[in-house]
Amino acid sequence: MAGESLGRQSGAEGNSSKAGEGLFAAYETRPAFYDEMFAATGQPRAHCRELCEALDGMPRDEIAAMQAHAERSFLHEGITFAVYGEEGAQERIIPIDFLPRLVDAADWDLVERGLRQRLEALNRFLADVYGPGRILADGAVPVDLVRGCPQYRIEMQDVPVPHGVYVALCGTDIVRTNDGFVVLEDNLRVPSGVSYMLANRRALKTSLRNLFRRHHVRGIEHYGRLLRQTLAELAPPGVTDPCIVLLTPGVYNSAFYEHIFLAQEMGVELVQGSDLLVHNGFVYMRTTAGLRQVDVIYRRIDDDFIDPLAFRADSQLGTPGLFYAYRLGNVTIANAPGTGVADDKSVYAYVPDMIRYYLGEEPLLANVETHLCREPEGLEYTLDNLETLVVKMVGEAGGYGMLVGPHASPAERAAYAEEVRKDPANFISQPVLDLSVSPCLTDKGAAPRHVDLRPFVLRGRETRLVPGAFCRVALVEGSLVVNSSQGGGGKDLWVLSD
Repeated sequence: MAGESLGRQSGAEGNSSKAGEGLFAAYETRPAFYDEMFAATGQPRAHCRELCEALDGMPRDEIAAMQAHAERSFLHEGITFAVYGEEGAQERIIPIDFLPRLVDAADWDLVERGLRQRLEALNRFLADVYGPGRILADGAVPVDLVRGCPQYRIEMQDVPVPHGVYVALCGTDIVRTNDGFVVLEDNLRVPSGVSYMLANRRALKTSLRNLFRRHHVRGIEHYGRLLRQTLAELAPPGVTDPCIVLLTPGVYNSAFYEHIFLAQEMGVELVQGSDLLVHNGFVYMRTTAGLRQVDVIYRRIDDDFIDPLAFRADSQLGTPGLFYAYRLGNVTIANAPGTGVADDKSVYAYVPDMIRYYLGEEPLLANVETHLCREPEGLEYTLDNLETLVVKMVGEAGGYGMLVGPHASPAERAAYAEEVRKDPANFISQPVLDLSVSPCLTDKGAAPRHVDLRPFVLRGRETRLVPGAFCRVALVEGSLVVNSSQGGGGKDLWVLSD
């Protein structure tokens, strides 16, 4: 599930901070926003100095040519996403910014340890709420919040899950402010964007190969192998050489490019629901050589559409009987059905409590302050402060169904308030964040743009991260939303070695 990233508009005048006479000559730093490349004084941060000086010394036409080369590589590979509007879905090439974002080893270590901690707690939470329900009985998380969540699947109650891994792949959205890293949300159902992480790296590494080596950038190219290894580890008991498939809704899905990409990276078959059948409680794939038993399904379709006999009867995307085979333990589905209850935007507010409850630890990564409109005080606070808050629907993704209070008109805020009053449990509110900025290429040189991170955590018999992320960026000046569906783009993230 895609997340939303918002920040205060960076339109206030800042101090002009020149870094040489080249690309960064007119670059401005603003104290309100943490700059990923420059300190508040305007000097490059220590781990960015070499890259800054190298880019600043390049002719502008050479940089423009490398930017164009990166864009052409995306065009030729068909690296696309779908944007949904009044005229239906439109397929677009995802924009790429040529200037990489650098993260030093110490910062990445904190992010990695925080994500490992978070995913461990979330998997334990799912095992608990679909099992004994201790956290609910103890009142650490409200029963009605979980059981009343549209993503809670009663069908998953007491269903055995291999190694207790409900979430084999998590994409967590993280931003940085002047106070440090903050988690915006966890995407646990069918998280997307990892193909853009890999594609951004390939596009930049070709042009900046010498700089890449000199910075000792940590590799991410082995992600496909790690994903396949993770899925293989979750195969049913006794299966030593599992048949793994990637289940896609098909060509009209917004992330279909990524489905093709990942199937190729792993060396597995890309299938649709009609390519599978269930016989005697086992799942089989139709091939030109006959039927082949399937052991692990990396699913990229939502719960509702997995199996028309178990969930939505009108689904044409899933396979009849698939959930029955899953309950018997004859096939593994990753991520497990029902994981969406743990990435509901209201349940998100309780993740720090889950970490304390299950792990006995303090969270290493903070949550955003969140007001639940399902609670009377949260509703009152939200309605009284709409002009300063971001209000989100708990089940929406990709920046849709959201009110950005400071940028909305009085009429828009009034209309949205009426919707909140009709169904308070469907909304949460959060303060507007001062998202960090990173230099991006413009016609006038480098300029700061807001960014976030989506690292991808894998969990099989052990937890794995590649040292990288899909770094999303608000490419349009003054834009605050980094989602691709809302005009954002991507850039490569360089995680540096010690």
